[in-house]
Amino acid sequence: MSHVIGLYQPGRSSLHRLPAGWKFLGLLVFAALVVVFDRPWQLGVFAGVVCAGFAVARLRPGLVLRTMRTVLVLLGLVFALQWWLLGVESAVVVCLRLLAAIGAANLFTLTTRVDDLVAAIERGASPLRRVGVRPELLGLLVGLTIQAVSALSVLAQQTREAQRARDASRSVAAFAVPFLIRTLRHADELGEALAARGVGDESGARDAEQQEVDTSDERSAEARSDGDAERADVSRHE
Repeated sequence: MSHVIGLYQPGRSSLHRLPAGWKFLGLLVFAALVVVFDRPWQLGVFAGVVCAGFAVARLRPGLVLRTMRTVLVLLGLVFALQWWLLGVESAVVVCLRLLAAIGAANLFTLTTRVDDLVAAIERGASPLRRVGVRPELLGLLVGLTIQAVSALSVLAQQTREAQRARDASRSVAAFAVPFLIRTLRHADELGEALAARGVGDESGARDAEQQEVDTSDERSAEARSDGDAERADVSRHE
């Protein structure tokens, strides 16, 4: 499980039943409001709304804390740095803003299936097909982005466990090098899987279509030539 962006958790709450498209639109609006407002009490209200959302979704507190653990550690570091550079009020604003935005994104992924989100994006982007946008590729991009966060989290956890098994938990290289290798291997496997399904090979598809058109034209020309030759033979016999 990702410690920054959680994975879907099955449930029967009203947030789970809400259509993915409306939840995604609400997340975008919420993120925009978090950026617009800059008073600590306003951002505190937004953070409270996110906490209420976790309660409405009936998610276990232990699960929520595990998914937000890394975020809280990072927020502590950000708060200390902002306090030192810009003052306590700026530190509070920045941290509350990050907490509300990341918490809302986490709540969204915990209550929304990736397949439902991809389908909603494809439906919502279907009018853009007239201007050359392919909704299925846009939905695939969003789905792969969300799943990549989970995949990288799993790879990091596996690498950390292997590092501890080798009694090298304090070595940065013992974690960074294997993690980089596993990430590149995962990227190669993902690229091969997409290529096997023909994703991203539009130029090749166009070349194949053009080749089929050229072949069809050649066959039509040969048929016309054969027909002309037959008619010429008939005329000579007559």
